[in-house]
Amino acid sequence: MRNQRIKNKGWVTAEYSMLPRSTSERMQREITRGGVSGRTQEIQRLIGRSLRAAVDLYALEEQTVWVDCDVIQADGGTRTAAITGAFIALWDACQSLVKSNRIKNFPITDNIAATSVGLIEGQPMLDLCYTEDSSADVDMNIVMTGNGEFIEIQGTAEEKPFSRAEYDQMLDLAVGGIQQLIRLQNRMMLENLDEAHIGDA
Repeated sequence: MRNQRIKNKGWVTAEYSMLPRSTSERMQREITRGGVSGRTQEIQRLIGRSLRAAVDLYALEEQTVWVDCDVIQADGGTRTAAITGAFIALWDACQSLVKSNRIKNFPITDNIAATSVGLIEGQPMLDLCYTEDSSADVDMNIVMTGNGEFIEIQGTAEEKPFSRAEYDQMLDLAVGGIQQLIRLQNRMMLENLDEAHIGDA
């Protein structure tokens, strides 16, 4: 965390990185390859704006919270897993800011969680692994709040278009998966942290 003295409000941002042995074969760190890739920049922006959707930035006052998302094991859905985990880290950081009197009010207004969903041979599937993602006809990433509002819907047809009915099936599946994730978030925070300021799943 660091101070950002602009307009008397804070900021939330994220950094994303895949560790060298997070894949089946070792990959070089991006810093070794000469810089952050376009894919990584896109994911970092997605994580940051997803988290900011559930934060009162004025309640953060002049604090900037950086959330580090390091992928330990990559098996599909790393960006959605990063968002869901990053929310827990953000919650913890905001708890620390309040306890240390660096901000007055708890700034988080709702849960944030995300999942992937896809269409494989006409069958909607939730939380695709790498193999499933590689063979999916449609790949979607969904980010939602605990109150059931959407932050991001990213969907791409790989070889052929998909119908509105198929879209609705995938979206319903994703909503159910995200509700499960939010319940897990709530359970973890209630077990390990002092206060609960979160919306019900």
